[in-house]
Amino acid sequence: MPAPRPEGDHHALAAHEVVLLLGTDVEHGLTEADAADRLRRFGPNLLPRATQGGVFRRLLRQFHNPLIYVLIGAGVVTLLLAEYVDSAVIFGVVVVNAVVGFLQESRAEAALDALRAMVRTEARLVRGGRQRRVPSTEVVPGDLVLVEAGEKVPADLRLVHAAELRADESALTGESLPVRKDELVVPAETPVADRRNLLYSGTLLTGGSAAGVVVATGAETELGRIHRLVGGARVLDTPLTVQLARFSRLLTVAILVLAAVTFGIGLLRGQDAGQTFTAAVALAVGAIPEGLPAAVTITLAIGVSRMARRRAVVRRLPAVETLGSTTVICTDKTGTLTENQMTVQLLWTPQGRYEVTGAGYTPTGEIRDADGGPAPTGVGALRWSLLAGVACNDARLDEQDGRWAVLGDPTEGAMLVVGAKVGLSRHRVAEELPRLAAVPFTSERQYMATLHDRREDGRVVLVKGAVERVVEWSAAALREDGSTGPLDVEAVLAAAHELAADGLRVLATAMRPVGPADGLVEEELPGRLVFTGLHAMLDPPRAAAAAAVRSCQRAGVAVKMITGDHRATATAIAGRLGLLRDAPGPGDVLTGTDLATLPAAELPAAVRQASVFARVSPEQKLRLVEALQAAGQVVAMTGDGVNDAPALRQANIGVAMGRSGTEVAKEAADIVLTDDDFATIESAVEEGRGVFANLTKFITWTLPTNAAEGMVILVAIVLGTVLPILPSQILWINMTTAVALGLTLAFEPKEPGIMDRPPRDPKQPLLTAALVVRVLLVSALLVVGAWGLFEWELNAGSELAQARTAAVNLFVVVMAGYLFSCRSLTRSPWRLGLFSNRWLIVGVLAQALAQLALTYLPVLNDLFRTAPISGTTWLRIFGIAALVSVVVALDKRLGWFGRRLG
Repeated sequence: MPAPRPEGDHHALAAHEVVLLLGTDVEHGLTEADAADRLRRFGPNLLPRATQGGVFRRLLRQFHNPLIYVLIGAGVVTLLLAEYVDSAVIFGVVVVNAVVGFLQESRAEAALDALRAMVRTEARLVRGGRQRRVPSTEVVPGDLVLVEAGEKVPADLRLVHAAELRADESALTGESLPVRKDELVVPAETPVADRRNLLYSGTLLTGGSAAGVVVATGAETELGRIHRLVGGARVLDTPLTVQLARFSRLLTVAILVLAAVTFGIGLLRGQDAGQTFTAAVALAVGAIPEGLPAAVTITLAIGVSRMARRRAVVRRLPAVETLGSTTVICTDKTGTLTENQMTVQLLWTPQGRYEVTGAGYTPTGEIRDADGGPAPTGVGALRWSLLAGVACNDARLDEQDGRWAVLGDPTEGAMLVVGAKVGLSRHRVAEELPRLAAVPFTSERQYMATLHDRREDGRVVLVKGAVERVVEWSAAALREDGSTGPLDVEAVLAAAHELAADGLRVLATAMRPVGPADGLVEEELPGRLVFTGLHAMLDPPRAAAAAAVRSCQRAGVAVKMITGDHRATATAIAGRLGLLRDAPGPGDVLTGTDLATLPAAELPAAVRQASVFARVSPEQKLRLVEALQAAGQVVAMTGDGVNDAPALRQANIGVAMGRSGTEVAKEAADIVLTDDDFATIESAVEEGRGVFANLTKFITWTLPTNAAEGMVILVAIVLGTVLPILPSQILWINMTTAVALGLTLAFEPKEPGIMDRPPRDPKQPLLTAALVVRVLLVSALLVVGAWGLFEWELNAGSELAQARTAAVNLFVVVMAGYLFSCRSLTRSPWRLGLFSNRWLIVGVLAQALAQLALTYLPVLNDLFRTAPISGTTWLRIFGIAALVSVVVALDKRLGWFGRRLG
């Protein structure tokens, strides 16, 4: 047997050619021997498993950080110098950070496992002329597979026979409606979504039955192709991780250079090499913000908790901040912007147009006339149109756990729902008009007809179907009072055209009274039907989606719809949501065909202009995301289907739907929405901006301490004097203040107007020039204050340990005062309310108790070489701290030393 032909050929061949090509039999299938041989040749019907890093490799990755390298080096050096307390604290910091990172690492390859799970089903096939069931993993090319409604397709099949077959391919192609399938040949260039003679692995059949020959298994299926796209998509670093890495490298180089300069100056001054080296190590340890990795993790974790309360579950911690940095949201239509539930929006009869309220499959709402009053649903054309929609219907509407669902065709489900809104439930109509016979819908017929018993009134035929067919076969129209009159064909077709132009799917209904003994004869229907009305339906936008889109646009975040649906439907929904102008211009809406023919050089500009992309393939979704990223955009991609998985993984932030989303989409994403609502994305963007703001506040707060500690030691080396602060005391300051003081900024509420700002430029550094000036100002004040106090205490007769204790406490008190200033980088802290962040008050009190213990507890005096100080010394400490706070407040307001931040 030859190997299966390349993807894209089988749909363009006649069924008998495919059968011959694959060396099989359309009636008897393969023999067991052939099947076993092909299983050995082509392997099991599974997607390949990607190699994953082991646990040890994941753990090692946590140490891959320049700051961690410096900390490890400092720990080794202090250990060799017998500074055991310093060394233990340093290594403790390294281990804690590694453990936290290890526990938080996401399972990026789980998306591929979910894809494999999708094809692990049972298959019903014919081998050796006998039907049998086998695990789908044992299906091979050439197998003759039988499928019917409710079953999942085990492999890619070329249909050889189909009866009223409909397949839900939304997870694969994005098409919101079930696709009708048959065995007819289609052109070779037909896109995946329109290959009506192929069934794809992992999709679900919603109606009919079929037999098909397996043309692809495992990695060669359409699902396997997407699997390769997912595996090939790069998992990008988030803006936060990129900036933190850049910031860490710069800081590491600066610290090492400063430590080397310190050591060199000490040697040039003739100081003891060992003591000078210890001082250089102390400078390096002091300048490293040991609490930064933990602060980042905890701040992001708090953001995760806040997002969870707003129905967004975060799978990867950096994703919290990334969403706040987003400049473009590429959103799926079906299920995200819309309800993913077909809903009848309008009813039209020869007497008028009626609006239907309510959305989705929940049967609550009403039908209103043009004046907003209740429509006449009890008599005439409107009632019979509703009866036809309910009775001439094979779908079922069920309630499970408080949620309504349709079993069957969504369009038929929508007609059931609108009938139920006025009391015409399926059960009631079945009692009122028992069905006696039916003619099922086919693509050739373009209609469905049913015969019903009206008891003493004889029988009636009800019809629903394509507008053109029903109007062609109608000889009259039903009036509001139940009588018949002439049919205005032009008016009906004009109304249908107008509704279709708005992106609505339109079906027509009709009836025909017959005698009590008459049957349902198709040949008697043409020219004898009585037209009753039109049902116009749409998968409606979610209630909060339009407002959420406006909020994102106001925040400077562009929203682009990417969908597998048709152009007209996508355009109609986009117009309702405010994504398009009233009169879309050229280039505002692009289709997959447009993208395929677009030169690569023109793609960036076209993607930037367009707001709607319709009928696109998974590869094109991926290409769109890559084009936006190449233009410097931070892209958030939403989706729920298998076809969305590659783009979800490639995007800077992937957002999957928790309710309707496939497991593939969820595992490929960074964030999962538990309510599938676009409005939740807008809420998550707001939370993400708040998280980044709090991280910036923490860095702005912690860096002056580290810089000042390093400068204090550098000054001591230059002056040739003793160290005002010891390495163990520096570690005490860094670790206790980071936990008790700095981390309280993670709980800081979002500042007002955070969604009225434009997105942060991804290329903008963590610290702007104005913030660097602020950090340098506070550092300089700390250095001057600490040295001044240290010398004052020595000159006043204090012991060296007491003078050092005073300097340590000055650092902590100044940082506590500066903490209140950092609650807002632009506003006065008093405008925010003193108790709006209660954790900050708790942290300051906890730090105060820790300082008192460091100063007065003998065990800590011995461990950290501190000593009790007098009340007069405390007064000097608070006086200097107050002066620093005043200078910082005035600079914030007047911008003395640099540009104002506001």
